[in-house]
Amino acid sequence: MNTDNTSNSSHTGNNGDLKSRHFSIQVDVRWCLDELLKDGHMNQRDVNLVATTARRKEQAHWHPLQIIADFALTDLKNPNQHLTLAFLTQWLAAKAHMPVYRIDPLKTNVAAMTAIMSHEFAERHRIIAVHVTPDVVTIGSDQPFYDDWLTNLSHALQPRRIERVMLNPEQLNRYLAEFYQVTRAIAGAGYANANPVDPKGADVLLQLGDMQNPDANDQHIVKIVDWLLQYAFDQRASDIHLEPRRDKGRVRFRIDGVLHTVYELAAPILLAVISRIKILGRMNVAEKRKPQDGRLKTRTPQGQETELRLATLPIAVGEKMVLRIFDPEVLVRSFEQLGLRGEDLTKWQSMTAHPNGIILVTGPTGSGKTTTLYSTLRHLASDEVNVCTLEDPIEMIEPRFNQMQVNGSIGLGFAEGIRALMRQDPDIIMVGEVRDQDTAEMAIQAALTGHLVLTTLHTNDAPSSLVRLHDLGVQPFLTAATILGVVAQRLTRTLCKHCKVAQPVTSAEQEAWAQLVAPWTSKPPAVLYHAVGCEQCRGTGYLGRMGIYEILVLSTDIKRLVSENATLTQIRAQAYQEGLEPLRLAGARKVAEGVSTLEEVMRVVPLH
Repeated sequence: MNTDNTSNSSHTGNNGDLKSRHFSIQVDVRWCLDELLKDGHMNQRDVNLVATTARRKEQAHWHPLQIIADFALTDLKNPNQHLTLAFLTQWLAAKAHMPVYRIDPLKTNVAAMTAIMSHEFAERHRIIAVHVTPDVVTIGSDQPFYDDWLTNLSHALQPRRIERVMLNPEQLNRYLAEFYQVTRAIAGAGYANANPVDPKGADVLLQLGDMQNPDANDQHIVKIVDWLLQYAFDQRASDIHLEPRRDKGRVRFRIDGVLHTVYELAAPILLAVISRIKILGRMNVAEKRKPQDGRLKTRTPQGQETELRLATLPIAVGEKMVLRIFDPEVLVRSFEQLGLRGEDLTKWQSMTAHPNGIILVTGPTGSGKTTTLYSTLRHLASDEVNVCTLEDPIEMIEPRFNQMQVNGSIGLGFAEGIRALMRQDPDIIMVGEVRDQDTAEMAIQAALTGHLVLTTLHTNDAPSSLVRLHDLGVQPFLTAATILGVVAQRLTRTLCKHCKVAQPVTSAEQEAWAQLVAPWTSKPPAVLYHAVGCEQCRGTGYLGRMGIYEILVLSTDIKRLVSENATLTQIRAQAYQEGLEPLRLAGARKVAEGVSTLEEVMRVVPLH
């Protein structure tokens, strides 16, 4: 153990083991190697390898566990496991009889944590407050036997008591820097106690003598925006919501389809953050009375480029902004990653192989329609075909496509755009959305003249789309002549594979299953998997999302019904008779396969 610059006091009990003695000592590589050898996790050869290998320059400030984990040695007690940093952290915590704590940034009150102690004190002693309540402050450290800081901090926090936990050294390094950095940026701006002044809003509060109006170009605001975007990327967020209020605004991330409040900012700071993002997105900063759209492209320190779509909305106390994140790795996926498998994949590939016709993808906002279309176009795009898209807005710049942006201010709508694209010798046309009769008729015209058209529509299920086109004013015989098929889809959260557990089906689950598959009769499986929650999934039990699909291929009989202007009930009955699997049954299959849960599927699929 390293005793440099530390007090080395001990109180030995009867057995003299680690549990009965008090330490204020920092462990080093040699001590860790000796203890791992003693515990049977390493042999002498492994110890010698670690001890004699020269350290790289960047390892100078590494924790002893990080240095050992870098060798990726096999655990001799369990040959199927390696001596990873996570395992070594658990091992050292057990030595100190201390629980391991994993910091979840989404559940962390950063302002309260950083108020417990100064950054200098935290940095010097390698500690950080990880949880704060009126009675208890939980302090995390990667040196469980070192507590020179304990006496001073205990006096400062009275009457609250201190509880100690063990942190993964990588987590401590990261959040010790990040949390204090964003706190300094907010405090450095000097707006913590300022009142918002927003004469444009409906709920106006004028603070007389207020000289503290945040500047969007202030270096502190710039740091906050950079941190916010990087934070969202790290948490796999699909959307960032910036919501100002009179006193405090909040920042929320949508992760796997669910919103999480991640931070609260003083209203003036949040308004300055929104202004900063508007500048980056080339939007009109002065215009706060009407909605605006913009886009922003970022490059992470790792070199990955990510596009964001920006949208503002005037509200009572200012301007709300939503940033939609289009990660290239998420927006373009393989069919396997999308959840298209087996018969569904065969149907989809059969439809997209046609040289002409219309394919409709339907579902509510956020159901993955754009991802399905982009992924499909990426598979279809080749040197032999001309792929053109018409979007509002362009979600992601894709070199394989010729992409055009709709611009209503100059009279370039979807219908006008399709008319222009048809003069560009296209093979495949993707239309962002069919919103009106003109767009629908131009899409049909493109299909009739020998083009494959992919587009989206907002309906609850696949058969409804055919009737929806008639509601827009399209003649039934044109629908029957051009539509190849319709895909209705939803995104359901998938169970975390690290912690999901199988349990026998209960009577309540049998009833829920019957409700999900009704009027079809299908017995539930003997066991169902349930969400538990672990470090990997932040305690939610879910990790990632997958599509569930209802794919309707128009047969001769369905085309005949459509051309005869049949009712939705008649079309739906014929589709089910031909074997159409509705979204509910597709979701039930995911439940039976252990991919998702009954609760999650019933949350996202239409039951009526």
